[in-house]
Amino acid sequence: MSSTRLILLSLLVSQCILITAHTSRAQTTAAARPNVLLICVDDLRPELKSFGKQYIHSPQIDALAASGRAFHRHYVNAPSCGPSRYTLLTGRYGKYGNDALMKRASLLNTGQNSVTPSLPEWFRKHGYTTVALGKVSHHPGGLGGAGWNDPAMVEMPGAWNRNLMPSGPWGNPLGAMHGLADGEVRRKAGDMDVYQAVAGSDSIYPDGLITEAAIQQLDLLTATPNQPFFFAVGLIRPHLPFGAPQQYLDLYEGVTLPPIPHPAKPTTKSTWHGSGEFMKYNRWGKNPNKDAAFADEVRRHYAACVSYADAQIGKIIEKLKQTGVYDNTVIVLWGDHGWHLGEYSIWGKHSLFEESLHSPLIIVSPGMNQPGTPSQAVVETTDIFPTLCELTATPLPGFLVGTSLVPQLNDPEIKGHIAIAYKHKIRTIRNHFHRLILYPDGQFELYDMASGEYRLIEKEYADPQIIKALKEQLTQQLNTQ
Repeated sequence: MSSTRLILLSLLVSQCILITAHTSRAQTTAAARPNVLLICVDDLRPELKSFGKQYIHSPQIDALAASGRAFHRHYVNAPSCGPSRYTLLTGRYGKYGNDALMKRASLLNTGQNSVTPSLPEWFRKHGYTTVALGKVSHHPGGLGGAGWNDPAMVEMPGAWNRNLMPSGPWGNPLGAMHGLADGEVRRKAGDMDVYQAVAGSDSIYPDGLITEAAIQQLDLLTATPNQPFFFAVGLIRPHLPFGAPQQYLDLYEGVTLPPIPHPAKPTTKSTWHGSGEFMKYNRWGKNPNKDAAFADEVRRHYAACVSYADAQIGKIIEKLKQTGVYDNTVIVLWGDHGWHLGEYSIWGKHSLFEESLHSPLIIVSPGMNQPGTPSQAVVETTDIFPTLCELTATPLPGFLVGTSLVPQLNDPEIKGHIAIAYKHKIRTIRNHFHRLILYPDGQFELYDMASGEYRLIEKEYADPQIIKALKEQLTQQLNTQ
């Protein structure tokens, strides 16, 4: 063989080795990219044993908290489903209203280039398969229209490879959203019971079907090796009406419920409301603010819905483990806002009090430090987008307003920051020590949070320097976008 042929053959072999090595590195990098499992739970306040509520039966969520980091002072940015999910899914503050994402979609459809990519769209652009199932955006299944099933009205254009909602006997996503057992749909709220428990399997209520579909999707998502996925699952309960299989209500038979803290209606200017969402259902002529026995029944049925949702989460996590990708998956459990159970005589959300804005957040990350130790850092929903980017080595976009929680995942003693929220033109800011609620006319409420209680500070005793500093922080944070 001539020297020239030897040189060419040597170069060819070297090139093959380099290509093989490059391919191997690419496969290793792809395999190492963590998956994301995002579990959204509707109307879930921190009414969980792992968050200090000892009477609640929540073993699956508690196990998740024991394997990850529970953020005991997580606050949403709006006390309603639509605008809160907007902040989760965009990483930015938005307009108040359940149509916030639909308004964003309208801007996209008219060619507005000022609309920033959503969280799932960002991950999709960076190589992830993105799937939504159940109530992730405001509409389960992510569509608008009369039954929330019109394919021409997409709530989050470009976000998902698949956006699914099994409706079963409820007929369409809207029917399932407010459905009770075995296909009962809400045609008129006054004709539907505010709570219910029916004997049967988990699938007699919509979340059972969502869970079954989630298990199927995990099989599909893990069938392609080295293809990372971003899988968001949204459970409906404990949203109204409080319907769950009887077995979950039985868990609370004979259980003594703790007293309702500060149950009186505020006497000062506040974001108090008449609990219209709750009161419009059939309550058999009873008012929980005047009937303590009825109030306890409402709370037991809410707890039953929490335990029902907890069981569905357990099934999803168990399936994730069975697929073999659990150890390479970042798991986030997020409540879309809090919910009053009689505090300030409110039954529902939609206020700017602590109970409407405080919701559970749990993050499980492969190889994290001190799993099971909760964080007391004040954090907010907009922090989730940058956190997921950092945990998955996905590029961090410059348009986010939140702060990555990786420092708190590495060390649960790391302090947090401020959390802001809004309801129309009313704003609130929360730090470790205080909550300030600020009204457009300049009036305010200042609450002392350091004592572990929610105590209104009379205006004549409110420190003007504290108020000034909180106002400045609130304005500065809102001006970040």
